Amino acid sequence: MFWRVPSTPHHPVTSGPHRIAGNFYTILRYRCRVLLPQKTNTMRKVKLYIATSLDRYIAGPNGEIDWLFTEGEFGYDAFMETVDTTLMGYETYKLIETFGDFPYKSQTNYVFTRNSNRPEAAYAQFIASDVVAFVQALKQQAGRDIFLVGGGQINAILLEAGLIDELQVFVHPIILGKGIPMFQSTEKPHPWQLVETKTYERGLVELHYLKG
Repeated sequence: MFWRVPSTPHHPVTSGPHRIAGNFYTILRYRCRVLLPQKTNTMRKVKLYIATSLDRYIAGPNGEIDWLFTEGEFGYDAFMETVDTTLMGYETYKLIETFGDFPYKSQTNYVFTRNSNRPEAAYAQFIASDVVAFVQALKQQAGRDIFLVGGGQINAILLEAGLIDELQVFVHPIILGKGIPMFQSTEKPHPWQLVETKTYERGLVELHYLKG
């Protein structure tokens, strides 16, 4: 999860890796039926762009993210130019909504939920169908790449299904001890290739991986 918090300079939720709440605008009325664009010959990539603690938690036990750096851009704007779609779980969506101004107004936003009767939302389409099948189909449609916002449960589901293509992990110099992990649970090892590292002020480290 990385986003921009409207009232603060930056939050992985609002800046840098975690702009979990940002500045993007385009009103897409939610419709009960999800319409996907036409297929293309180029497979879209799913990119997990996320901030973590040193012990790989993306939030505290109760969703706390006040430990995230809120100053700095960390390549977030350039990353957002490469995507036109976001994926997130319902709990992550609820957290982002608490920031006030929804950060992904210029993207098509799919929120996965077990409840098929959720009311319409201005900037989100709620998906109660199978996550893996939906994302497999989505990757074959025309468009830019896909931003996997999180959280830990959907991250794990898509990792196990082999549907995540890139990881950009922004490691904050803090140990939380407990919290919400980047991946809730995995059944097997998943090798990745480190292709780039960057070090920022205050000890923030960016690790960019491609699927091994």
